[in-house]
Amino acid sequence: MLIGAVADDITGATDLCLMLSREGLRTIQVMGVPSLAASLPDADAVVIALKSRSIPADDAVAMSISAAHVLVGQGAQQILFKYCSTFDSTDDGNIGPVAEALMEDMGVELTIACPSFPAAGRTTYQGHLFVGSQLLSDSPLKDHPLNPMHDSNLVRVLSRQTALPVGLVDINTVRQGADGVRAAFARQHAAGKRILILDTLADADLRTIGAACADMKLVTGGSGIALGLAANFVQAGKVAPRRATTRMPAPAGRAVILAGSCSVATRDQIAAAQAAGLPTLPLDVAALADGRQTAAQVAEWAIRQPETTTPLIYSSTTPEALQVIQRCMGQHESGALVEGSLARVASLLRDTGFRQFLIAGGETSGAVVASLGVTMLEIGPEIDPGVPWTRSIGTPSLALALKSGNFGAPDFFLKAWGLLELEPAHV
Repeated sequence: MLIGAVADDITGATDLCLMLSREGLRTIQVMGVPSLAASLPDADAVVIALKSRSIPADDAVAMSISAAHVLVGQGAQQILFKYCSTFDSTDDGNIGPVAEALMEDMGVELTIACPSFPAAGRTTYQGHLFVGSQLLSDSPLKDHPLNPMHDSNLVRVLSRQTALPVGLVDINTVRQGADGVRAAFARQHAAGKRILILDTLADADLRTIGAACADMKLVTGGSGIALGLAANFVQAGKVAPRRATTRMPAPAGRAVILAGSCSVATRDQIAAAQAAGLPTLPLDVAALADGRQTAAQVAEWAIRQPETTTPLIYSSTTPEALQVIQRCMGQHESGALVEGSLARVASLLRDTGFRQFLIAGGETSGAVVASLGVTMLEIGPEIDPGVPWTRSIGTPSLALALKSGNFGAPDFFLKAWGLLELEPAHV
């Protein structure tokens, strides 16, 4: 194992796996922290997917340390703590506390924090994170139901989460190349800084930063940083690069879309699916709460749809409507109800022959994957930046696309299926 990664949610882990796979590393995704005695699959990179982004910071730290111990114990040469490209976290954490704990546990004096992912429109300039042309604090992420982002200055954001001094390496320094970045690392460390925000405007900047981090035991960032980290091992001759796949064999069976994200991107994808004539069913949170709508009823609706169509079940709604629901039921209570309902729907559909699942939303993906009994994934072709098809390892055999709520073009729900090659049904 060359790279061992700890990811703070399911879809973010899949995003990272795609990046590592595209860069030539055989990559496996593992759900949850395996035991220290467990034998992980033979792979160049292993990504352990946690559900630690929005839980109490102490719990996130404990889970992340346990995951890192497993990876180090099985030979990982570099540890990557992966979080969202929009730095999703409150002032209490969890990015700062986890990074600080990993540094202490691993005896690391200096690391970086680089969430940028230019291919998905996430860039950093003068320490400020942008979503497309908007500052993070002006983007739809300011209305995130769990981690609303109201400050774009990552030096300030991270400084509120950790006692470790936070510094900045600006774009002019990054454009000086890997040697210039390494020199900046040395200067910042000498000045007492421990975690450094990196400006990044293009993929080339990520490759430069990755090269400068070749000797770092611990790196933190979004999936984009994997561009340069993977290249280090390829250039060192430690791995023969693999060709990226363009299509994926998928188990025969029916397909379904389950959307739990309320992001603008997911709502646009739902609208495009509806305009194209896909059968759709919204979840009614109040009805779920009092039993007027049940997971069994929702699953039965999907089963009744023509087998030639892909039913879409969604809880996505506008920020204003979501705020009303959260005021009535509580933020975490309403979210847990929706996630649990979609997870139950997924398991019922699996039991009736559904084998292809497209899931939108990180929290929803985590709940659904757990309900389906999936423990490991192999990585397939890219649908859109940050989102591949995957296939479960072992049983049950399923094709899964796990999409971060903010990712994907408007036609994502429509075009994804064209990358699958259905296998003959077993008789």
